[in-house]
Amino acid sequence: MSDAIRFEDQVVIVTGAGGGLGRAHALLFAKHGAKVVVNDLGGSTHGEGANASAADRVVAEIREAGGTAVANHDSVTDGDKIVQNALDAFGRVDVVVNNAGILRDKTFAKMEDADWDLVYKVHVEGAYKVTHAAWPHLREQNFGRVIFTASTSGIYGNFGQSNYGMAKLGLYGLTRTLAIEGRKNNILVNAIAPTGGTRMTEGLIPPAVFEQLKPELISPLVVYLGSAACEETGGLFEVGGGWVGKVRWERSNGVGFNPLQGFSPEDVAASWAQIGDFAGASHPADTSQALGAMLANLQKYVKLG
Repeated sequence: MSDAIRFEDQVVIVTGAGGGLGRAHALLFAKHGAKVVVNDLGGSTHGEGANASAADRVVAEIREAGGTAVANHDSVTDGDKIVQNALDAFGRVDVVVNNAGILRDKTFAKMEDADWDLVYKVHVEGAYKVTHAAWPHLREQNFGRVIFTASTSGIYGNFGQSNYGMAKLGLYGLTRTLAIEGRKNNILVNAIAPTGGTRMTEGLIPPAVFEQLKPELISPLVVYLGSAACEETGGLFEVGGGWVGKVRWERSNGVGFNPLQGFSPEDVAASWAQIGDFAGASHPADTSQALGAMLANLQKYVKLG
């Protein structure tokens, strides 16, 4: 394996790194020379309890292999404490991997506020808190890499995961905006939608497939996205089982109605097949491109500016 991608003198925060994907990320970053803050509250997959041993074990693994790491046992909702831990231990932060997560799967009909709120707090608020605390330091040094962990449950939906899907796709919205805001300071921000055999997916994936979905098959992408070699920003990548693919939005060419005359629900019904026809579809890269079709339709009928 080539070691051309290196992280000497760089500090990486990995949340939820006491096991599963986070552990694999932390170990691989350390192998490539990073100083790693191994964050894990040590709670259950449902977000209950706390145990310092999970993060401590991963730190011990890294040190035994000759790497450098410290453990952090704070909740991601106290993201400022995690970032301060990195600054106290190593004096800087360069990469943030927002990996921590929980599951509280229920159908929407049976969803309780606590199930919704806690999933939101860990996935969305937690990722916000850690990233927001690190952001000024990344801006000041004019370098940073941030990785958010989305999910196919957010991209495509999944039965019984309205709370989880909401949170995971919300993180991609955050990814897109931070990619725009961070670019001028060389802060690149991307998201992954991983499929790995971890305690969060055990029992949800057929055993024969589960055995092959090793977390270590996710981490090479994460380490690349965290490196100076990566020039991608705002991307979303599905990854698992040794496969990596990029996801993008696709939009039909749609139908333009006369805005001066207006249009009716019946007009929409009559044009429904064309509205949903993806032949020759476009792939808007940003909001200005997305609005282009609407503005072009307006200009056919109205003098603008």
